[in-house]
Amino acid sequence: MMGGNWPADAALETATNEVEIRRVPPQLWRDTVSLLLRHDHTFCDLHVTGLSGAIELRATFIRDGRFQMVTCLPDAQRAPTIVDLVPAADWDEREAAELSGVAFADRQTRPLTTHPEQLERWTTSVRGRDTHQVAVGPIHAGIIESGHFRFHVVGERILRLDLRLFYKQRGLERAAVGQTLPEALAVAQRACAACAVTNSVAYAQACEQAMGLSPTPELAGARTLLLELERLYNHLNDIGAACAGVGFAPGNMIFAALKERAQRVNLSLTGHRFLFNTVQVMRSDIQIEKRYALDARSELRDIRLAAERAWREVLFHGSVQNRFDGVGVITTADATALGAVGPVSRACGLAYDVRVSSPRLAYPSFKPALPADPSGDVRARVEMRALELPVTFDLLDSLLAGALRPAGCELTLEPIATGMAVVESPRGRTFCTIERDGTTIKRLRLRTSSYANWPVLAVAATDNLLPEFPLINKSFELCYACCDR
Repeated sequence: MMGGNWPADAALETATNEVEIRRVPPQLWRDTVSLLLRHDHTFCDLHVTGLSGAIELRATFIRDGRFQMVTCLPDAQRAPTIVDLVPAADWDEREAAELSGVAFADRQTRPLTTHPEQLERWTTSVRGRDTHQVAVGPIHAGIIESGHFRFHVVGERILRLDLRLFYKQRGLERAAVGQTLPEALAVAQRACAACAVTNSVAYAQACEQAMGLSPTPELAGARTLLLELERLYNHLNDIGAACAGVGFAPGNMIFAALKERAQRVNLSLTGHRFLFNTVQVMRSDIQIEKRYALDARSELRDIRLAAERAWREVLFHGSVQNRFDGVGVITTADATALGAVGPVSRACGLAYDVRVSSPRLAYPSFKPALPADPSGDVRARVEMRALELPVTFDLLDSLLAGALRPAGCELTLEPIATGMAVVESPRGRTFCTIERDGTTIKRLRLRTSSYANWPVLAVAATDNLLPEFPLINKSFELCYACCDR
């Protein structure tokens, strides 16, 4: 993508129309990342691969749907940091340091996945008159996963929020190693129930890219249907959760009921409310007769009308909008620097949606919705879900116009050792990369949209009142399980 602008020592390892991988010496690592950023590449992921003593650092960027991965072998387990160039890579570097023992030059990485007892080892030191800390979690009153929020406050004003997640690490990425490509799909799927389709499709596409396979139009359509069904029930849930955050019970109950109806459509079409086991590598086994497709289409049209009526109640309820407005603001500059994705980024005016450039899925001429006032606050984030619902309903209406039959892939490209994919989940861009040895997994890396957005939430909480945090949190509605992979 950059023509002859690569450094002379950037050795080309792989090049297809979808992927380019180059290895650079450690001394050119930062210069190469800077070069990619100057050429409008977007950061996707950073991780380590390989065995102890032979660690390889990998960073992936994307532009116009094409991946650019750069790799390097750190000198004596010491790698250059890029967090000053790409603040979004902070968690990636911290996780890489803990998993591999690699040290990043010119920065002290705080623990991320491990939990030392000493506060000073993982929290920010905040000093000043009347400053104190408020600890919330990891055990919560609601039925949610474990997460600890350490608020530094003066009075009720939040000065800083330190997050501690990763309480229930399951070792999913390590568990995938040695499994066959189809077998490891279950590992990626189980990372998170609410993102099961997204994670499965991202994994399947990464495997298929590595094998030189492309989906047929029928397979692309089946996967797009599943992705939009997942987006639908998540967005309905998220609007209702925001209503609950301000005590607007009618909105909470109506959208919860609509979410239930949407999940019953999932059940009728696929046999599972959360759409588990509906995605396979190299194929789709989904089979929906026309009459069942049309029945689901009719129910979805009724849900759409009910959702539009309910949203008008939320939109024109003065007390609700007063609570939403101006709370939990993320500026466009912060969203860009921190790598915010999905509705969170679009609520700040960043018109990036993976669906715009997804040739392996059925999104022809897709254009992302944007709020009229991209203010980056709770109101804009909730409004983004409402704006995206009509697009999802239109796509589902088209995809359910007839029967769906089992479908497969075609061999169109040269096989490669490393495959990559991005998919737009209900919460934003999810990235997956796999390394294979023949038909078995050597390395799986899954960087979900929640992983990308949790650090953004911490910034959104700053300078707000402590009682407003539950509402800010609900306007993001991120997954804990996506970190506990």
